[in-house]
Amino acid sequence: MNKIRTLLSLLFLAAGFAGIACAQKSAPKILVFSKTEKFRHNSIPDGIAAIKKLGSENNFLVDATEDASVFNPSDLKKYAVVLFLNTTGDILNDEQQRAFEKYIKSKKGYVGVHAATDTEYGWPWYGKLSGAYFLSHPAVQTARFRVEDKKHPATAFLPDSVWVRRDELYNFKDINPNLHILLTIDEQSYKGGTNGPNHPMAWCHVYEGSRAFTTALGHTKESYTDPLFLKHLLGGIEYALGRRK
Repeated sequence: MNKIRTLLSLLFLAAGFAGIACAQKSAPKILVFSKTEKFRHNSIPDGIAAIKKLGSENNFLVDATEDASVFNPSDLKKYAVVLFLNTTGDILNDEQQRAFEKYIKSKKGYVGVHAATDTEYGWPWYGKLSGAYFLSHPAVQTARFRVEDKKHPATAFLPDSVWVRRDELYNFKDINPNLHILLTIDEQSYKGGTNGPNHPMAWCHVYEGSRAFTTALGHTKESYTDPLFLKHLLGGIEYALGRRK
């Protein structure tokens, strides 16, 4: 009897391991890329940890790197989404840029967080993918954000009128006119805004056949323990994965 019980326990254990392996194999994988050549945000480690936690809770796997050599066709094909987390400056060489363009054209996903718009100014294709380029910012302060789309997974759960939060508030240039705006900021609620009454702060669009989501939020370390911001970021990731329309 003891031998039978032991055998059954081993079979159940093996089945459990097989189930876990199967789930991991079927879960999509995203790449968090956080290389910097200009300003470096001290919140990057917090962001990586938070995204890995979101992955473990929402059935996607997360790799994180600052090694630009991963931007080659063989490595990139492993990922359903590439997420630029507070990247800055010129971070990819010409060959790596071509690999990433090919990746996006293969209908994979892109997510840009905060300083992702402060990246690759000499590569206009990337500027169109991210949706805009960073121009300037005032001091970190509290402001009111207007929810422009109550159906998108990155904003559907937010307050109906305004979302009040503290962050570094970007002004933008070269804004892609084809963006679907999810959040705007009320420039009357803080000092230093320069984009006027239709100042975008989060958006999505389809670019070169791929889903792209960008949020200008995510400067502060506190952002990555803020439940509403994390839900906002998760919604953007799920949109880029194609899980949510």
